[in-house]
Amino acid sequence: MSSFDRVLVVDWSANAAPKTGRDSIWIGSAGTGARAPENPPTRAEAMATIRADISRALDDGTRLLIAFDIGFGFPRGFAERLTGRAEALAVWDWLAERIEDDAQNRNNRFEVAAEINRRFPGLGPFWGRPAGRDLPDLPAKGTRRHGHGLNELRAAERICSGAHPMWKLYTTGSVGSQSLLALAHLARLRAEFAGQLQVWPMQGAEAPVVLAETYLSLIAGAVKAAAADYPCKDAAQVDLLARALLATDPATMMQPDAAPEILREEGWILGAGHGAALAARLAPLEPPRLRNDCFAMPQGVDWVPVDEALSRLRRALKPLTGAETLPLLQAGGRVLASDCLAQRSNPPRPNSAVDGYGFAHAATGSGVQRLPLLAGRAAAGQPYASAVPPGTAVRILTGAILPEGVDTVVLEEDTASDDKTVVFDGPIKPGSNTRRAGEDVAKGQLALPRGHRLRPPDLALLAALGIARLKVQRQLRVGVLSTGDEIIPDPGQPAAPHQIWDANRPMLLDLLRGWGYAPVDLGHVRDNAGEIAARLDAGAAKADVILTSGGASAGDEDHVSRLLRDSGTLSSWRIALKPGRPLALALWQGAPVFGLPGNPVAALVCALIFARPALSLMAGSGWCAPRGFTVPAAFSKRKKPGRREYLRARLDDQGRAAVFTSEGSGRISGLSWATGLVELPDDACEIAPGTPVRYLPYSGFGIA
Repeated sequence: MSSFDRVLVVDWSANAAPKTGRDSIWIGSAGTGARAPENPPTRAEAMATIRADISRALDDGTRLLIAFDIGFGFPRGFAERLTGRAEALAVWDWLAERIEDDAQNRNNRFEVAAEINRRFPGLGPFWGRPAGRDLPDLPAKGTRRHGHGLNELRAAERICSGAHPMWKLYTTGSVGSQSLLALAHLARLRAEFAGQLQVWPMQGAEAPVVLAETYLSLIAGAVKAAAADYPCKDAAQVDLLARALLATDPATMMQPDAAPEILREEGWILGAGHGAALAARLAPLEPPRLRNDCFAMPQGVDWVPVDEALSRLRRALKPLTGAETLPLLQAGGRVLASDCLAQRSNPPRPNSAVDGYGFAHAATGSGVQRLPLLAGRAAAGQPYASAVPPGTAVRILTGAILPEGVDTVVLEEDTASDDKTVVFDGPIKPGSNTRRAGEDVAKGQLALPRGHRLRPPDLALLAALGIARLKVQRQLRVGVLSTGDEIIPDPGQPAAPHQIWDANRPMLLDLLRGWGYAPVDLGHVRDNAGEIAARLDAGAAKADVILTSGGASAGDEDHVSRLLRDSGTLSSWRIALKPGRPLALALWQGAPVFGLPGNPVAALVCALIFARPALSLMAGSGWCAPRGFTVPAAFSKRKKPGRREYLRARLDDQGRAAVFTSEGSGRISGLSWATGLVELPDDACEIAPGTPVRYLPYSGFGIA
């Protein structure tokens, strides 16, 4: 049995009037074309939505499972007594002939239940009704029933904690009322899509579209944990259960241990007995940690060119964060964990691109056109209710939906009007000044791909397409640790002549914040192996990745390298790079550690060239190379072969790259003076004013 491409979960309702919000109809979806939970106010609108989803699945050739939180069958003996056949689907057809349920939710379910009760001995089995209903055959309380001869629960309900009996029609847990109404609708749906739709388990589950019964409380714990992220509990239930069913593959749960006659007459609850497995699929999944040898260099490798180092780093890393679902307004800066598909076309209907007059193009021609004006107007948010007959026109404003009969708009400035007639010169091009439905983005079309980091314009697009909730990667947590006896962590504290204030930590923390990660300040520690180890332990517990600065080389006081080598898994990469050169890469308790140089200039260059693309990949947004362009040099320099060099630079008034007066890596002021870097190649080169050089602006590294 194949799996499903998409799952819908429907929380049905027996409300007697249109209703939204809590205790109303909710439809959740997962998989192909998934969208935020929908809340149609009536059963008629809900069925229209479901029909549209079925038609779309059939057109696309995808498999669709629709799971309803209602009973598909009744306890054994009921169907045969009512219809003469011991089959649940016979009850569906019986109900379809008798249930009345109009577009405003007015229905006759209590009267039909009373009619059913009259066909059974004693009083019952159905019970529950409003106090004002005079239905002697339908008792108000279950305790007043007697002699009907049927069980209270079906076989599947006995293994689902808290299940209510199908006979209950009123007040909390009245699944009977919901089922009577839903089964009548579903019987008509079966007839409409005959041959393309099956009902599980009565018919099987091989058709393109399968209907099944489910039970929302299967994942009650997961719903409780996530309910705050949804408009109400009902919305959380349908969304989470749809996702859980798809993630688990419903086909694996479609072979219940029950006799065929029970499945044929009572049906079965999809997921019954599998609640823990379903809930487990919703637990935040953390990707496995990196391999211990992921940073290892081949034996005998000494100096590593920059491009080779980047290539090795890219191959060694993988995304480290799991996914979570957030409301649109909270998702800015986050990375999409799944494709976003348009829930509605933009624009949803053809509309006017200008203020003017709308009409049917076929009724116009060349020369002066005189069209009588209809009373009223069409405006954005105020559609014109009537059709526009050929040969007439209607006032229409920018953004207004084109009324029926209108396919062309003439610009107001090109007309004359006395409020009774509009005059303009023809011919007008068909469809002029109109926007087609979906000409921006069509419903179901890819709006933004997985791995995209969300920017303010992206939020505007997704909101316009009706995407209310987004599956995003959990924010990458990056710890920053400074080391060194000479470092004073706070510039507000006094520093002796042999001490310096910590410049790296504030720089790196703000850099990470600007890149959209969650910076974790691990503070500063002295050159003491025990203290460094304790701080790394804390960092591995709080962060996904750790950046250290200082102690990454191989000198006597380079305690970070020594500690990582002795207690972690260290690979010291000697990169053919200036400034920078030493880059310590290690795992500490499974967390990747990037040991950056202690010099702020070298620390920033290494962070931009190596840490930025690596962190982007680990955050789930893919490897990101810096964006640069070629400009003339405004400086002179002779460079030896062997190392790639990055010079602090800015563009002058003529668009040429000027470099900082000193290449000394201790000149921090050059970092602030610069607006980017000039990248010089690994080979020898001689630069003179006017020589083309590659300029990498800070903005290309994500620095505003």
